[in-house]
Amino acid sequence: MQKRKITIKTQQWNAKQYHQHAHFVSSLALPMIELLNPKKGEKILDLGCGDGTLAVEIEKYHTYVTAIDSSEDMVNKAKEKGIDAHLISATEMTHHHEFDALFSNATLHWVKDADLSIKRIYQALKKQGRFVAEFGGYGNIKHLTDAMQEVFNSDARYGEFINPWYFPKPKEYQLLLEKHGFEVNEIELIPRPTPIDDISHWLDIFANGIVSHLSIKDQQSFKEKVGEILKLKLYSEKDGWVVDYVRLRLKATKN
Repeated sequence: MQKRKITIKTQQWNAKQYHQHAHFVSSLALPMIELLNPKKGEKILDLGCGDGTLAVEIEKYHTYVTAIDSSEDMVNKAKEKGIDAHLISATEMTHHHEFDALFSNATLHWVKDADLSIKRIYQALKKQGRFVAEFGGYGNIKHLTDAMQEVFNSDARYGEFINPWYFPKPKEYQLLLEKHGFEVNEIELIPRPTPIDDISHWLDIFANGIVSHLSIKDQQSFKEKVGEILKLKLYSEKDGWVVDYVRLRLKATKN
């Protein structure tokens, strides 16, 4: 049977579900604020702010934070926390020379057009502005993507597996940064095995766009099959579920 062509819908975010099952995304990023080194009175853009958890932390340094996200639900949650949040994606930013620093956590691996997003980031910063980010890097969630690919390959009804993520190597991303005028101060891959509560919840939150074209029954079957494969690789009685995260962390300066 020939695989049918499908169109993957946009990834959907549920702020309540995210907070309940994926709070580790923000808590593990707190050291990134030290790398950002916010200074009193600075204007800082939080790109991919999520529910505003990290924006709140950055504002504790007496900064002025503007936050953007492509999820309306997340933007609304950030606003509830008092954050100046707006519904804008990384490639749609129109800011020009406005910010002393731009901060982004766990967002840029969702942006396939890295070249355009870096261009927009560069434009948003003042001269000598800082760009500090951490997101999925080369090798991130490889067991997960391999398992999803395997399940898609096992049943033609699923169609073609379309990977929604961009996980670059450090040199690859550094060259893009330098192309647009950044000086790269530091960039590295950081292996970070990350405990989660359940692989089914992870798939619900982070992979719902991949299976949005399937029936509810087939979506459930997909999760069960992926879980069976991954239980041999990512689960133990001692540690529970631990996902094979690899993060790309960087700091760059606008020349």
